[in-house]
Amino acid sequence: MADDPVTTPPEPAAAAAPRRPRRTMLVALALGAAVAVGAGAVYGLSGLGRNPQAAACGPALDLAKRLAPLAKGEVAAVAVADTPRTLQHLAFTDGTGAARTLADWRGRTVLLNLWATWCVPCRKEMPALDALQRQAGSERFEVVAVNVDTRNPDKPRAWLKEVGIDGLAYYADPSGKILREIGAFGLPATVLVDPAGCTVATLAGPAEWASPDALALVKAALAR
Repeated sequence: MADDPVTTPPEPAAAAAPRRPRRTMLVALALGAAVAVGAGAVYGLSGLGRNPQAAACGPALDLAKRLAPLAKGEVAAVAVADTPRTLQHLAFTDGTGAARTLADWRGRTVLLNLWATWCVPCRKEMPALDALQRQAGSERFEVVAVNVDTRNPDKPRAWLKEVGIDGLAYYADPSGKILREIGAFGLPATVLVDPAGCTVATLAGPAEWASPDALALVKAALAR
């Protein structure tokens, strides 16, 4: 004999009504997120650096304020830091496989860029980063582009050679830990770091780094 069907008494209309707007709002938010992800336009940097260093990073805050008016044009999306933090602990490897940290660049201004071969905006941005390194690279400044591909370690090198990117030194973090350390979701992600290893500005997403706007920003960061 089949079990008797279980029925639930309907809720009173007054109690059920408030749920409709909430359900509608959740559906709308879900659809909005899906559209954004599908468009490949989700970028972000959160929790950048876990350890604020008020004393050591004081000069970075002053520099950030000076650079704020230059975040325009091709680099309008650059966000200057309001609470500079140290990134000296960030770890990755160089082209020989040797372990490096950002502390190795102490005394130099660094434009740290995280990229991957599967990231279309990264591939489009790379020639501009290469051009910036060629134009502004010196003992005082370097574009440090860290590849975060997790598979086939030969692929990034082969791609760089194929498209003629040879002005940038090769750095990599196949573990992807560096992404978590700077709180990046979405690539490319770029951080301007001062000679003390403190954050000055960040950019979530691509930029035309070889443009006059970008060069003006970098030159101002190097001015003393």
